[in-house]
Amino acid sequence: MSDASVCAQEPAASSSGGKFGSLDLPKISVVTATALAVADMIGTGVFTSLGFQVRGIPSAFSLLMLWVVGGLVALCGALSYAELAAAFPRSGGEYNFLSRAFRPAIGFMAGWISATVGFAAPVALAAMAFGQYFAGVMPGAPVLLLGIAVVWLVSLVHLMGVNTGSKLQNVSTFVKFGLIVAFIAAGFIWGEPQPISFAPSAADLGYMASAPFALSLVFVLYSYSGWNAATYIASEIKEPEKTLPRALLFGVLIVTVLYVALNAVFLYTTPLGELAGQIDVGLIAGRHIFGETGGQIVAALICLGLVSAVSAMMWIGPRVAQVMGEDNPMLSFFAKTSNKGVPVNALVFQLVVVTALLFTQGFETVLEFIQFALTLCSFLTVLGVIVLRIRRPDLPRPYRAWAYPLTPVLFLAVTGSVLVHLLIERPGQSLASLGLMIAGLFIYAVSAKFSAAPSKGIA
Repeated sequence: MSDASVCAQEPAASSSGGKFGSLDLPKISVVTATALAVADMIGTGVFTSLGFQVRGIPSAFSLLMLWVVGGLVALCGALSYAELAAAFPRSGGEYNFLSRAFRPAIGFMAGWISATVGFAAPVALAAMAFGQYFAGVMPGAPVLLLGIAVVWLVSLVHLMGVNTGSKLQNVSTFVKFGLIVAFIAAGFIWGEPQPISFAPSAADLGYMASAPFALSLVFVLYSYSGWNAATYIASEIKEPEKTLPRALLFGVLIVTVLYVALNAVFLYTTPLGELAGQIDVGLIAGRHIFGETGGQIVAALICLGLVSAVSAMMWIGPRVAQVMGEDNPMLSFFAKTSNKGVPVNALVFQLVVVTALLFTQGFETVLEFIQFALTLCSFLTVLGVIVLRIRRPDLPRPYRAWAYPLTPVLFLAVTGSVLVHLLIERPGQSLASLGLMIAGLFIYAVSAKFSAAPSKGIA
């Protein structure tokens, strides 16, 4: 199969999108698609990472610049993904894009990671965190059972249909957004100001060029992960050529503002000495703003945020397996949808994997070793924008990445340095991650032998 034949095909969502493509189902608006991106990004990262950053970066300006730079990198990624999403408006995210830009085998490799543990491990981590924070609101509550309960209840809602699932996503995300804005406002109104300055100084250039800044940026970028959420459900979005770019850009901009403002409140209300080395910075800042009940208020806020994050990942994760099943007869089991357009088998499969991880509590280890693979897939996807610009300059592009080639090059430079850092600092996990990717290529080879046309939706 030639590269030209792969790229010359029209997106399969319009013609062979499985059962979903033939049903007159409700389509997702730009509001819901944006809410999905916001929900997938805002988890526990922004409430936990500042304590480790202040130990090596004792400057409020430099600390806030961490989150500005992280938002800028995410924005560059979103602009690049938006070009691909508009040109190839089909569900599947990296599976779809890498199959078009490179080879179906590369796309399958990325889809394999997403469909197995790429979404399941973060869901399990968010569910367990939900149980732990809920126990902070109601001491003695069973953490494991709460985690399992929230995943199963959210999954049942999504099994009821796209319309019902989108309502849950919108409500949970908007409530979370409102509470975060209220928390920020309360911090600046009632919090006791600390003797810090947000203005830049001569020392900030040194801080921003230091190793602690680069190391902290890795965790900041993880907190922004999820900005590409809407691309995984492109087939279910109304006018994806227009809606997807808007949703990606709006989602990143909203979260960047929230992240910078949240960290500003933490620094404004809490002494740096109390934050240093602490993981529960949100709880500490909450107590400084609201007194002893502040911890419970922040814990409840985080719980709501985790519900919307679980909902987002339980929605979009199964769509990767669904699209892979549409293209690969060996995986056709995952392509079957209900009369409401829900990929039931794929959703139940992810639910089983999440539940197993919760019982084994091995999801943190899984999350560590898949980080390299997930970052590499994003790197290759953005690289695909440049590859397609060179190989297929005449490809219809309803949206073109702003400031090309600066935006994709900046994203590639930063994520490339992150990949190098992971290889140096976590060689075992990174090599294991590469092993998982190779396993995906092996599965694809078996799939190719199983069928003479293993990727009918792509090639």
